[in-house]
Amino acid sequence: MGQITSALWGIATVLTAVFLPMAFFGGSTGVIYRQFSITIISAMILSVLTAMILTPALCSTLLKPVAKGHEACESGWFCGFFRLFNKVFDWSRGKYEGIVGRSFGKPVRYLVVYGAIVAAMVFFFLRLPTAFLPDEDQGFIICQVQLPAGATQERTLKVIEQMEQHFLEKEKKSVESIITVAGFSFAGRGQNMGLAFVRLKDWKLRPTPDLKAPAVAGRAMAAFSQYKDGLAFAFSPPAVVELGQANGFDFQLQDRGGLGHDKLMEARNQLLGMAMKNPKLIAVRPNGQDDSPQFKLDIDDVRAGALGVSLADVNSVLSTAWGSSYVNDFIENGRVKKVYLQSDPKYRMLPEDINNWYVSNKTGEMVPFSAFATAHWQYGSPRLERYNGIPSVEIMGQAAPGVSTGEAMAEMEKMAAQLPPGIGYEWTGLSYEEIQSGKQAPALYAISLLVVFLSVAALYESWTIPFVNLLMLPLGLVGAVMAITLRMLPNDVYLQIGLLTTVGLSTKNAILIIQFIKDQMQQGHELVEATLAAVKIRLRPVIMTSLAFFFGTLPLALTTGAGAAARMP
Repeated sequence: MGQITSALWGIATVLTAVFLPMAFFGGSTGVIYRQFSITIISAMILSVLTAMILTPALCSTLLKPVAKGHEACESGWFCGFFRLFNKVFDWSRGKYEGIVGRSFGKPVRYLVVYGAIVAAMVFFFLRLPTAFLPDEDQGFIICQVQLPAGATQERTLKVIEQMEQHFLEKEKKSVESIITVAGFSFAGRGQNMGLAFVRLKDWKLRPTPDLKAPAVAGRAMAAFSQYKDGLAFAFSPPAVVELGQANGFDFQLQDRGGLGHDKLMEARNQLLGMAMKNPKLIAVRPNGQDDSPQFKLDIDDVRAGALGVSLADVNSVLSTAWGSSYVNDFIENGRVKKVYLQSDPKYRMLPEDINNWYVSNKTGEMVPFSAFATAHWQYGSPRLERYNGIPSVEIMGQAAPGVSTGEAMAEMEKMAAQLPPGIGYEWTGLSYEEIQSGKQAPALYAISLLVVFLSVAALYESWTIPFVNLLMLPLGLVGAVMAITLRMLPNDVYLQIGLLTTVGLSTKNAILIIQFIKDQMQQGHELVEATLAAVKIRLRPVIMTSLAFFFGTLPLALTTGAGAAARMP
């Protein structure tokens, strides 16, 4: 206990310093960070208290003195395993001591090796694709149908029936059921809109990659591309439901120069055309309704005023005839019922019916609508779309297989730069959070490292020891970024948490070695002698604690099923 107490306090301080800054970040990223921060700090503090209080008591109770040369394990297959393990470990430790001993006389060579490791870490880290959250297989996918403006519901239902047939017949291995809705979708309401929720079978019944949600959605997109009567898209829901309608990216194209609705739609169509040719993007679509025929009624204020007709009366007649107006209440069988006034259906079925309407003027005379109003057909947007107060259209899409959302967003920005002047863009939903997360990551790393440095400096009253601790970090991080690269995982929120955990573990291992060297030097030993002694004695606890963490987290890296994408990084 005399040897390890200060090391335990050092480890507790460093791990707290690494994860504590995570608890103070804002936004949705901060919510995710905070859970990990509180959990890891609490578990670490409890484990240190256990190591300082309970473990010594158990050791003094359970461990007994043995005679010199006594073998604790004499028979059994497990004894053979432990003897083999110790033999291999002793051989490895001897080789390790030799390497450390030879390094003292050749500092330049080993500094070059260290520099190469740092360069490899930076190289692999910068090549990692970026993302916010991984796309999870949540057990269902969503399909959206959009026919041309003015299409009837019967045409929409035929496309929906084709969609149902695809999932229930061609995807019966993975699909359990499907619910479809006609007349509504995330893009808007109308007879030409449709939506479907496809429920997949339980994860244990879909063990192979071709039965996962992304694969099912990909095959559905290939089938939907053959539909000639309308557009259909299949996508997975976002990892955080409150941050959008679908996975992928969420892009707002804006008319910042006041060019008008027609120019904005031309820019939208130009961008969609470029996206169709881009191999890194799939399912790029406008999340809104196309311009549709509209019946516009122009009221001549001057003529209406000359005829004694007020605009309030005109609006009242229009809203009452087409919609309805609350008039009064009446009592029937002891119940109060409301009375609404509305034009008879046969007088509001056709646009020309408006010519048969009349408005009462100030003198009580009935003035026909044709005396002060004209009507005509035009094309226009069914709804008014604004983003941050600027006219906009929403465009959604996904990254192609093997491409991260960060790369897809970069491609969208490149294409948006080719649009006419006055057309801008902004990110929203998950894409906005991804950008914010990327901006927060350097600050998170920097603050954590600074707090670690200052904590170790205060703990050991030295500037050298914390500096040596920080030099250990690339040796741990290079393995992490190489493993992530081999698994083709993106640099997302969960990876950032994993890298901070690696920072804490690397610093913990360094403290176990450096603390022993410091104690040995205080007892009068030379630096080289103290270092070799630390290598010999402290290598085993470093290896054993690292192996314990390795096997403890290995199931997360190999996990399948619900939530697997979040656990792997």
